[in-house]
Amino acid sequence: MRKALTAYWLAMAIAITLAPSSLNAQTSSTIAKPAVLPPDAAFGRFIGLIRGHLLTGDELVKQRDWGVAHPHFMFPLEEIYGVIREDLPGYNTPPFDGALKTLARTVAAHNAKQYPKALERVKNALAAADAGLKARQRDWPRFTVEAAVAVLKTAPEEYADAVAKARIVHPVGYRTARGFILEADRMVESVAGDLEAKNPDALRELREALAQLKQAFAAVTALNRPPIEETAMLAIVSRAELAVAKFQ
Repeated sequence: MRKALTAYWLAMAIAITLAPSSLNAQTSSTIAKPAVLPPDAAFGRFIGLIRGHLLTGDELVKQRDWGVAHPHFMFPLEEIYGVIREDLPGYNTPPFDGALKTLARTVAAHNAKQYPKALERVKNALAAADAGLKARQRDWPRFTVEAAVAVLKTAPEEYADAVAKARIVHPVGYRTARGFILEADRMVESVAGDLEAKNPDALRELREALAQLKQAFAAVTALNRPPIEETAMLAIVSRAELAVAKFQ
């Protein structure tokens, strides 16, 4: 997660200096750097990344795999919250670092009794962020699907961190990528009815791309062998991005 955020801000700095096009240049390892996003889209992306970690962490908690789950409750606090803290008032979102800390401590303590309440506090804060974003958007479905693909485009970078010499060497990167894929899918489905009305073919293409990724990342626990080649994953993400561009 740290590498993904560092790459994001590096891309921001490069964009300010060189003013590139909206297309992302690929590195020699074929991993594309995140696009420079407008403020609302960047905020929405970070909220989506938090939710992606929570999806993964919650799934692991339900399996009582508390230790493996714990990093996914720490990443939002350590890697994301500080980036968006100053933006929260603009979206009428109360500070929720305390809620994140409580949730992480609850997971660290394997406290099954307090966990649902701690998770709900964070979810309520994220719902407030959604409401703040929605109030600023004229076309919420289009905004949501664009934010979803921004979340999705972070997954290959996390996956690249997980893979070395055709093996999964950092399972947390695999799980993180999987969480971002699932959250992108959740975001798309939350506005699917409106997207269907806009462009049913584009929605079908987007769903097909997401389905391929979900199939590859079906298991929350990574196997030794990577379930998909990095280049193939990037190609699928690119198809999803092209589909999203059709919702005009």
